[in-house]
Amino acid sequence: MPRTAYRTCPFCEAACGLELTVDGERVVAARGDREHVFSHGFVCPKGAMFGQLNDDPDRLRKPLVNGREATWDAAFDAVRAGLRKILERYGPHALAVYLGNPNVHTMSGGLYVAPLIRALGSRNVYSASTVDQMPKHVSCGHLFGNPLTIPVPDIDRTDLMLILGANPWESNGSLATAADFPGRLKALQARGGRFVVVDPRRTVTASHADEHLFIRPGADAYLLFGIVHTLFAEDLTDLGDLAGHVSGVELVRELAEPFTPERVAGACGIPAARIRGLARELAAAPAAAVYGRIGTCTVEFGTLTSWLVDVVNILTGNLDRPGGVMFPLAPHLSDEPKRGKGFRTGRWHSRVRGLPEVKGELPVATLADEIETPGDEQVRALITIAGNPALSAPNSGRLDRALAGLDFMVSVDPYLNETTRHADVVLPPTDPARKGHYDFSFLALAVRNFAAYSPPVLPPGPDVPDECDILARLTLILSGQPDTDPSLLHDFLLQRALERVPAEHHDAVTGDHPAERLLDVALRTGAYGDGFGARPDGLNLRKLIDNPHGIDLGPLRPRIPSVLRTPSGKVELFAAPFAGETARLLTALDRRRDEMVLVGRRHLRSNNSWMHNVPALIKGRDRCTLQVNPADAERLSLGDGDAAQVTSRAGGLTVRVEVTDRVMPGVVSLPHGWGHDVPGTRLSVAATVPGVNSNVLTDELVIDPLSGNSVLNGIPVEIKPA
Repeated sequence: MPRTAYRTCPFCEAACGLELTVDGERVVAARGDREHVFSHGFVCPKGAMFGQLNDDPDRLRKPLVNGREATWDAAFDAVRAGLRKILERYGPHALAVYLGNPNVHTMSGGLYVAPLIRALGSRNVYSASTVDQMPKHVSCGHLFGNPLTIPVPDIDRTDLMLILGANPWESNGSLATAADFPGRLKALQARGGRFVVVDPRRTVTASHADEHLFIRPGADAYLLFGIVHTLFAEDLTDLGDLAGHVSGVELVRELAEPFTPERVAGACGIPAARIRGLARELAAAPAAAVYGRIGTCTVEFGTLTSWLVDVVNILTGNLDRPGGVMFPLAPHLSDEPKRGKGFRTGRWHSRVRGLPEVKGELPVATLADEIETPGDEQVRALITIAGNPALSAPNSGRLDRALAGLDFMVSVDPYLNETTRHADVVLPPTDPARKGHYDFSFLALAVRNFAAYSPPVLPPGPDVPDECDILARLTLILSGQPDTDPSLLHDFLLQRALERVPAEHHDAVTGDHPAERLLDVALRTGAYGDGFGARPDGLNLRKLIDNPHGIDLGPLRPRIPSVLRTPSGKVELFAAPFAGETARLLTALDRRRDEMVLVGRRHLRSNNSWMHNVPALIKGRDRCTLQVNPADAERLSLGDGDAAQVTSRAGGLTVRVEVTDRVMPGVVSLPHGWGHDVPGTRLSVAATVPGVNSNVLTDELVIDPLSGNSVLNGIPVEIKPA
């Protein structure tokens, strides 16, 4: 007899509620949960395919050892032997770990990855953050003292929104958890507000905007500095209630002085008059929000651009006020004010290129260097957890070859994909429907405060360990305790979480799984928690389970100064690294800009590289095309449907051309996450429409120096008919 179950969609940052129809051991249908307090029934094509993704016949159900199915005990024995051999002979720095994007979509990733990294004891930690959002972490670390303190647009109450390098109509939003982002933008317009999109492509979001401005890829910092210059020159700055909580304003005024709108207009391709107009409109609006995303992060001056986004928000009085950009308060976090130590980078450096550590990790752009270059502490073994760097890292062709030369590799992943095909051991986590779900990362980025927990929809599979058990066993192997029961690590983490809770309350912790028990403690001790009985109406795990559609916690509220962790206790608008980057930006102002450059693009039915093995998500016309402006196509003798050869310093590929005026002259666009045509994978559906891997073209030698983030947009390329 079919039954209905509710859960949060785990496939992107929007945190939408799903209503699932379950028949026996299968999820047979999925649609938006109309009663969900945050998404109100919205669902995108990815969420609607929850059942098909869950039941994908290509998903691994048993571990693989040297390409053959094995028992779990045999797989962990192989892991133990392979890793201990490396660690005993070469030391911990010869072992690296790479964390993929899906880790932030799982409870195990939120709770058990950090202990694993501590047990590893290696400086060679890498993640998808340095091909994505690391510049925002660095800019917010300097501004607010904590790299995880990221303000989000209060989209439901703003009057004017300036969107740079983001396409939420198709990406569902990022670093701003906003279920039904398109509906929220339509509501903004319906109440008389406006939104303006700045992008080198006329994206779906741009086509719905009140105004779209083409911009030269990577030039957002010039536009924003032109706006900042105008705010100071025309006396338009007004910090409002933040006046006593911000330092460094005059130093920023000095940095902005050379960037007049007339001087930056040529570099960014936006007229000086329009740059001034944007500054005036942002300053005059009752409430305004500037929001920058992937296109502002994955560029040469990504950190400077991310910083300038919030500089504009601060100078116009739109930080930490309704309708501006505000700080969410996730239910598992405390709101107690603390004086912080500030934020710094470079606590260690990479062995080969000397690149600084940022937020506990090194740039993935140098992982191939560390594997290929002989010497002490050369990386000889790798653990990947839910990542596919063979497609997502810069110059991925080189990294793919480097992975093939490792002495040992273990992957925690449900697929045999372009990366895990190199692994000696693959440990597949259980299906999404058999795992509980709570968004540790995305509730801290939600545009409205809410809480939701989804218990497992289906019972555990036979002889399949909980994902927390998999990571716990890896952690114990790394710490030299391979024969220890994982429950001992679970108990240790729980006791550590209970350190500040009186002992008489410890037995009150509830939960059927290790992750649930840790979540219960976090909820009870969080900002809205029941305090183990001290606040009877507060949150705990049981209350979330009893409210499957989530619990609304209200609109965002001002949180300054309690949210700040800077040494001064203020928003520190100026930091010395920004001065050096500003000087470099000024020097780059006179560069030639007549070369063709490549940018990426997103699609609603894709999420990086892991949504292409479901028939319904790849059907229709070919999406992996090179978009070329008609003027460029004529100049290059390319027609719609022709094959083009695209070459960069890093590599080359051949791809079908799509002639369209949706991309500005001088710019071409390829989607990210394709290239499923390599041998040794088990992705039967994706292999039928493999596409090409755009990261064959991206250059691992070009990074944003403040964050180590790879430059994936604005790549110089040469194009000719194939």
